[in-house]
Amino acid sequence: MDYRQRTLRNETSCTGIGLHSGQKIDLSIKPAPANHGIRFIRKDARVRSTVKACYQNVVDTNLCTSIGFNGYKVSTIEHLMAAFFGLGIDNALVELSGPEVPIMDGSAAPFVFLLKSAGIVEQKAPKRFLVIQKPFEVCEDGKSVSLRPSKELKITYTIDFSHPLLRNQKYELQFSGRDFVQEISRARTFGFLKDIEHLRSKGLAMGGSLDNAIVIDDFRVINEDGLRYRDEFVRHKILDFIGDLAILGLPIIGHFVVRKSGHSLNHTVLKSLIERKECWQEITFNSPQECCQDDFSIPVFGSLDTALA
Repeated sequence: MDYRQRTLRNETSCTGIGLHSGQKIDLSIKPAPANHGIRFIRKDARVRSTVKACYQNVVDTNLCTSIGFNGYKVSTIEHLMAAFFGLGIDNALVELSGPEVPIMDGSAAPFVFLLKSAGIVEQKAPKRFLVIQKPFEVCEDGKSVSLRPSKELKITYTIDFSHPLLRNQKYELQFSGRDFVQEISRARTFGFLKDIEHLRSKGLAMGGSLDNAIVIDDFRVINEDGLRYRDEFVRHKILDFIGDLAILGLPIIGHFVVRKSGHSLNHTVLKSLIERKECWQEITFNSPQECCQDDFSIPVFGSLDTALA
């Protein structure tokens, strides 16, 4: 039963390019104590300060998720946050030499590899879970996220855009760490060729390339190697959605039904949900026996490196 908090066994690191800044960025991920959460430090800042990944600290959702505190900002955190969530990691310290998390190959798979290579250990403190008890929905400009009581964490996601490759794609994930790694983590970010010049004129997507994104023209994917999955686009939207859910700091047990959402609506949903206290209950478990007493299943995050840290 995956009811205890988790962190890394060892420190791990990598170097990559920032998608929007175009800067070369060094990233290190270190173990952290129970109840620490996921926190970020920018080593390039004149005065170093930590920013906790939480919905209250989300400061920008334009093309990525950015968190900040007292003018101190860290961007493009969603793919790394999805990897933390997918592997059940609650506590870590992330150090960066630049303004954003490196994009790597445009998916969460490189971060999954890093985290698994470092080893994942259980901690003595219990996880907190948010159990949905009443239906909840937010709609905005033809987009929607509804949340229903469920025995498990499930995400049903639909995209439908005016492009031949993006019409009426649907995917349903019954969450487990294994399915996240195999079916979701490798799905890459995507964008339109016609938008690149406009984005770069605004100082965005400066590090974008065919090595870290799927690029689409009016009719086709222009990457030579094509897609990793036939429906890679909707799978990546689920990846982003999971990364944004991870900002909450505790897994949700409920069924999300999502239509064409993005970072902005994702965070509106989290903020609105927390305010609607009648729709959920926060619970913890102190033994495997307690996990079996309720009419739902806590997420299975996957194997561990060793016993309790």
